[in-house]
Amino acid sequence: MLITRKLEFSASHVCRNPELSDERNRELYGAEANPRGHGHNYLIEVSVAGSPDPVSGMVMDLKELKEILNQEVMEAYDHRFLNYETPPFDRVVPTTENIARDIWLRLEPCLNSGARRLHSVRVYETPDLFVEYFGESPCSA
Repeated sequence: MLITRKLEFSASHVCRNPELSDERNRELYGAEANPRGHGHNYLIEVSVAGSPDPVSGMVMDLKELKEILNQEVMEAYDHRFLNYETPPFDRVVPTTENIARDIWLRLEPCLNSGARRLHSVRVYETPDLFVEYFGESPCSA
């Protein structure tokens, strides 16, 4: 069974790789490479998998999930210029893909407990563009 909680935050960022020329950054990221940055109202969905506890009937207390999201995501991301205020984006390009991975890494230690596991992190940069991350898995040969 999955439980999912949504969370919205506002943040700004610049998508540019300092190892590349201005021209190459514009080719890769378009307007998002503008050094002044731009902002988004991000929507995230965090899903936790598990079996409902036989006593409480819950996979996880949703109040606890909200507290973890506030502490691990909102404090780090909300109203931040990600490139300057939220590691690892001082050295990693804050694409939606990298944001989803970073949120996963922040949440996984807090949510994997007993029979429950972090299942996915979905990050909407715009209403029609999202990335869904399921964690790292080894590639099979």
